[in-house]
Amino acid sequence: MNFADENFELREIQRLDGHTDRVWGLAWKPATGVEGVPAVLASCSGDKTVRIWQQSSVSGSFQCKAVLEEKHNRTVRSCAWSPSGKLLATASFDGTTAIWEDIGGDYSFVCTLEGHENEVKSVSWNASGSLLATCGRDKSVWIWDVLPQNYFDCVSVLQGHTQDVKMVKWHPSMDILFSCSYDNTIKVWAGDGDGDDWYCVQTLDESNSGHTSTVWALSFNASGDKMVSCSDDLTIKIWDSDITRTQSGEGYAPWTHLCTLSGYHDRTIFSVHWSRDGIISSGAADDAIRLFVESEDGLVDGPTYKLLLKKEKAHEMDINAVQWSSTENRLLASASDDGTVKIWDVGPKTGQKKV
Repeated sequence: MNFADENFELREIQRLDGHTDRVWGLAWKPATGVEGVPAVLASCSGDKTVRIWQQSSVSGSFQCKAVLEEKHNRTVRSCAWSPSGKLLATASFDGTTAIWEDIGGDYSFVCTLEGHENEVKSVSWNASGSLLATCGRDKSVWIWDVLPQNYFDCVSVLQGHTQDVKMVKWHPSMDILFSCSYDNTIKVWAGDGDGDDWYCVQTLDESNSGHTSTVWALSFNASGDKMVSCSDDLTIKIWDSDITRTQSGEGYAPWTHLCTLSGYHDRTIFSVHWSRDGIISSGAADDAIRLFVESEDGLVDGPTYKLLLKKEKAHEMDINAVQWSSTENRLLASASDDGTVKIWDVGPKTGQKKV
């Protein structure tokens, strides 16, 4: 799809009702929505539950197939599928992370991971599914080994942030972990090779063109050589790294600031997500969704990014999460304080003539 030549719109396909409190997080199940496998989406909420939504292969509409409940006694803040789609991790303000297993469409509770002093804010699996990361209000990041028989062993507790850690995210192809925090920084963590010793290899902060306020979220492009982050400072920042150098063992290639997108949201930007085909989505406390793509202009100084479209009043209240499906269908899910999840698709404006 040529983003330069056409005007695009974000079309609401369906509103998913069911949660009775704000919806915090979303996760599309890997390897669904392709080759006849129905798309599956998990959502988590202040109502202490996780809902599993499945798209009908006949009607195309999403229906709630399961409600995971009674294992958390406070808000479920984050959810993430393992790369195989077999396991779902859910992180809660009750200080625990629950693990669930999909057994033929039935979701069975596996175990509870404990250790954080208070609210767990985010959970993320590495690319192979061998490691799980959690973070929380206690300023710490935990790394768990995923062992046979669904046994989880904490191998490292990372103490580097000075405030609440909002999100953890593994790099899409390397065992390098990123964390963003209320202390206005993104920290990059790498292991020693044995898996037990982890250390901070880089801090992205105001000194290297980072954010000046709480960093809420980050996401990577498909190839993993660019990263996008968002903040209370109302900016979206693009970063890049020579990951081939890091992958080849020549040493860690630091992340450097490419550009800053500002003036597009007028309240805190809570979520950013990069689609497989290069569209960055953002959701914010101004109830709006914005989409950005790389611009063809101005490549002399490196890539720049431009607004593809804006969707005002995408929800009735704050948008806490935006998440692209991992397949080619270009579906976007959004979650809001209004208690709903919405499914969108993006395409050329209807009725538009091509020239």
